[in-house]
Amino acid sequence: MTETEIVIIGAGHNGLTCAAYLAMAGLRVKVVERRKVVGGAAVTEEFCPGFRNSVAAYTVSLLNPKIIADLKLHAHGLRIVERRAQNFLPAPDGSYLLTGEGRTPQSVAKLSARDAGRIDAFSRELQTIADVLRQFVLRAPPNIVQGFGLGAIRETMNALGTANILRGLSLEQQRTLLDLFTRSAGDMLDDWFENDLVKALFGFDAIVGNYASPYAACSAYVMLHHAFGEVNGRKGVWGHAIGGMGAITQAMAGAARAHGAEIETDAGVREVIVERDRAVGVILDNGETIRAKYVVSNVNPKLLYTRLLPAEALPAPFLERMKTWRNGSGTFRMNVALTALPSFIALPGDGDHLSAGIILGPSLGYMDRAWLDARQHGWSREPVVEILIPSTLDDSLSPPGQHVASLFCQHVAPQLPNGASWDDHREEVADLMIATVDHYAPGFAASVVGRQILSPLDLERQFGLLGGDIFHGALTLNQLFSARPMLGHADYRGPLKGLYHCGSGAHPGGGVTGAPGHNAARVILGDHRAMFG
Repeated sequence: MTETEIVIIGAGHNGLTCAAYLAMAGLRVKVVERRKVVGGAAVTEEFCPGFRNSVAAYTVSLLNPKIIADLKLHAHGLRIVERRAQNFLPAPDGSYLLTGEGRTPQSVAKLSARDAGRIDAFSRELQTIADVLRQFVLRAPPNIVQGFGLGAIRETMNALGTANILRGLSLEQQRTLLDLFTRSAGDMLDDWFENDLVKALFGFDAIVGNYASPYAACSAYVMLHHAFGEVNGRKGVWGHAIGGMGAITQAMAGAARAHGAEIETDAGVREVIVERDRAVGVILDNGETIRAKYVVSNVNPKLLYTRLLPAEALPAPFLERMKTWRNGSGTFRMNVALTALPSFIALPGDGDHLSAGIILGPSLGYMDRAWLDARQHGWSREPVVEILIPSTLDDSLSPPGQHVASLFCQHVAPQLPNGASWDDHREEVADLMIATVDHYAPGFAASVVGRQILSPLDLERQFGLLGGDIFHGALTLNQLFSARPMLGHADYRGPLKGLYHCGSGAHPGGGVTGAPGHNAARVILGDHRAMFG
């Protein structure tokens, strides 16, 4: 048996962020990780001899700048570069949309003069609301509490602070905010634009990691969620971490260790120990016991409460509701090794567009059909695919003259219909994804010399992403803000004393942000100081 002040379950980016802040405050912290490497889903691995890539999480924008600064991640080796172009959307008819600084207005104008006159206003409106909502990212949302006491007073003040932030929006902007939280992205985009590719540019952000149609209610919020990002101080920009996403978590681990945190890999947790309604430690898969004042979970909340805690230790209504926590991103993830760059029919040859997020999903209708097909068939036979070729920005990932590409593919059912297993269909669907790219860029399939395939089942097995859910729970209205992961527990505190949430299943949700880890650390430190001074 070992003892520490804080044990954190899971060395993903939020667990490492939480560990670093707590260690910086002088607490003894031990992080335990089931896998043999730190990083959770934000890792870089060699998947084919000579070819490395970000295995699951694959692009940078949402990582919070305050966390980068506080943890001095640049001093620990992190370097982020911007894409030379932001997004490239080719269409089957040979037209295309290419976005980025100095590119977007002209590219949109070739498709629609009307949309060219409206896209800046739409982007500004989205960014204005995102700017206000960014103020909520690094603070706990108002938490619903019963009775009257210090907790109720604290949450009343929090609610007043929230209302004060929202006063920064005009009445018309508040109406738009309501639309973004409740309406479908498809309906909003149809109101704003006429061209399919322009709508698809924004519509993709509404479905990425979201097993839903762009016409699903509340999908507009997922679009907004992806507008919170920035790279190197530039808002709304996407980039690449040199060395892949593992460079982020290696820097975080370095920051945590530099302040005394201990990180143990190959140390999966079998059970959270509960005594007298308090979490007091964990038992590892190898039988080792670690006792702690505080237990902090960086795993999916459903996994925590249905697999790691004894049912009798939890309030029955809480457990029953947690069993209904919705997971499932509709995601099929691939990494491929390439002998050559792809050449797209719409824009042949090399160019800045190959450093962009390349979106194969030419219309909202196409995306809607992809989701409907996946629900019925198990996977879309005309899937939506985003391609990133990070080796165009980072020559450390592949041999000279060769490249690596990330394929983020949708939609696929988290669980296949009729009892079928992803183990039996993984290769078939991977072939389909490559053929889809080849349709837009002939010769792509022939250039693939190695591939790594992660079905929803593989994502669950390897990274604990239940149903392949990259967000640790769907970003739907009933699982957001004060309801993440549940009303009454949005303050990063679990239903047992000494138990806390620091993962993406807590506010503000998924993406490589570090925000849940930062916020949880602040709550834990506050509770520790209140108890021990």
